[in-house]
Amino acid sequence: MKYFFYTAVLGVLLVSCGTSNTKSADLASANPIQTTIDLTQVVDDKAPVTINPGRFVQDTVIYRLPRVIQGSYAVNDFGKYIDDLKALDYNGNTLPVTKLDDNTWQIVNAKQLDKLTYYVNDTFDLEVRGGIGEEFPFSPGGTNISPDNYVLNLHGFIGYFDSLKNAQYALDVTAPANLERTSALQNTNVQSSMDGTKITTSYFAPRYFDITDNPMMYGKLDVEEFMVGDIKIVLSVYSPNKKHKASTLKETVYKMMQAQKAYLGDINTTSRYDIYLYLTNRGEGEPKGLGALEHHTSTVAVLRESSTEESLANSVIDVIAHEFFHIVTPLTVHSEDVHYFDYNQPTFSKHLWMYEGVTEYFAQHFQVYEGLVTPEDYYNEIYSQMIRSQVYYDDAMSFTEMSENVLEAPYKDNYGNVYQKGALIGMCMDIILREESNGNRSMLTLMKELSNKYGINKPFDDDSLIEEITKMTYPSVGEFLNTYVVGNTPIDYSQFLSKVGLLFEETEVETNYIQSGSGVIFRADRENGTFLFSSQVSNNSFWADKGALPNDIIKSVNGTDVTIQNARSVIGQMYGWKVGDDINVVLERDGKEVVISTKLTQAYTITKKIAEDPDATPAQINLRKAWINASDNS
Repeated sequence: MKYFFYTAVLGVLLVSCGTSNTKSADLASANPIQTTIDLTQVVDDKAPVTINPGRFVQDTVIYRLPRVIQGSYAVNDFGKYIDDLKALDYNGNTLPVTKLDDNTWQIVNAKQLDKLTYYVNDTFDLEVRGGIGEEFPFSPGGTNISPDNYVLNLHGFIGYFDSLKNAQYALDVTAPANLERTSALQNTNVQSSMDGTKITTSYFAPRYFDITDNPMMYGKLDVEEFMVGDIKIVLSVYSPNKKHKASTLKETVYKMMQAQKAYLGDINTTSRYDIYLYLTNRGEGEPKGLGALEHHTSTVAVLRESSTEESLANSVIDVIAHEFFHIVTPLTVHSEDVHYFDYNQPTFSKHLWMYEGVTEYFAQHFQVYEGLVTPEDYYNEIYSQMIRSQVYYDDAMSFTEMSENVLEAPYKDNYGNVYQKGALIGMCMDIILREESNGNRSMLTLMKELSNKYGINKPFDDDSLIEEITKMTYPSVGEFLNTYVVGNTPIDYSQFLSKVGLLFEETEVETNYIQSGSGVIFRADRENGTFLFSSQVSNNSFWADKGALPNDIIKSVNGTDVTIQNARSVIGQMYGWKVGDDINVVLERDGKEVVISTKLTQAYTITKKIAEDPDATPAQINLRKAWINASDNS
């Protein structure tokens, strides 16, 4: 999963801102669970679903919708979006049903159960803030039910019986005939209604996992299919205002996937890859969370429709590349926690540094390695988006401890760091492996070795992975992992960058009116209910020149009183300020009012950047060239 970092930054700012019944399984799973979703019978934006499990021989059964889904690392509670669930016997009479919690229903007299019926309310309509959190599912993992677009993340529509977790599913989706439909789930039949207004598409899933792992998108879509080597790419785009088309993104995706295939080499494991792209304006009824959620052979992404063509292309590369690299981990290399995932009470692996961190490292590193970006651009990405972000997280928190307890405080507030520090962990390991092997091994070759040792159907033991990696590589790799990933020692990145002849140097750059070289210049004091300038304000030349000081309380901005509740909105407005604009900011300092009323001038800040060390040794330079695949002329 990938979500945009600024969502995490503002969040941090404002927060610290059993046993199955064998007899039942033998009978009820003798045939696939018959499931239907009828998009032609939607009522009040709710789609009807029917579940026919076959005949049970036990008196009581449990039916669930997922509380947590793979790849989300958050509580989703998809059962909250189920309405009017009924259990019907073979005569059409209702059977007693007890709702045990948000996601769980108990059906008694189950020997008489013919089918379940219920309505599904989509999550997009109910989102109020989006992003990652417990209020609503992260948008790319959510659902949409509207006349022009249906996002069918099937974990939001179809559940499972506790005693039939490994049962097969047969799914019929009926939709208006004029809609495009895309899915990588095995298609077994397509049938039109007598009047030609409806089409029912039949699908087959070997087990419930395949239901959750194969999203669908129906609607007024723009679809492009093309080959990248031996992989068939299906790009489905929904742009409500028709601003963007799949055809304009095709070349971007083609070049990106071609480079990814070259980077991965023989580790590639799929013959088809689907990209479902929903473009949102983040208005009422639209998804708010920007990013993507991975599956074995597909990804669902939500990005801004208002983006320029160039900006959208960059976002696609940033987000989709990350999701595609998930075919390496955790989709191929994963622990027992992932392989035997419990959608109701999951346990989590210690190794998010690998699942999300190494994946994000690959998503950035392949771009410089395959020549899509310059080394300078890559160095800037490392510093500005990863190293500098550590100020927003607990850099001394054990990464394995955080991963294993990711649903609980205070660990869940540090989840976003898997995309920043996690990627830096991957970078450091890559450099160590290349140094120890004289350039013959890398983070990618290690993942290939792990793929060969384990693989899709053979999970590793979570507690033994680091010991196993150490045996497969070098003592220095084990020392790094135990010190900086298991342990709580912050990483000194200069130590590892120096191995490839790089160093940090200070530079003055232009900035906006809400940031300095080290991050956002505000902080929230929840105890006193105030919003203040942080110590970082001193490193923003505009505010420093105007006399703003750390701990000044911001009372109003251009006539708008500032509170913790509306601070996000005010910051957003300040982000859009331009040189020459008139501003009026009222501060409180030591109980006295301080007014800054002026025209905006360009703001500057002192920041660091990663640069080549002019005194680097030939060995350091050669290691850097191997690391970024640079020629003598680079």
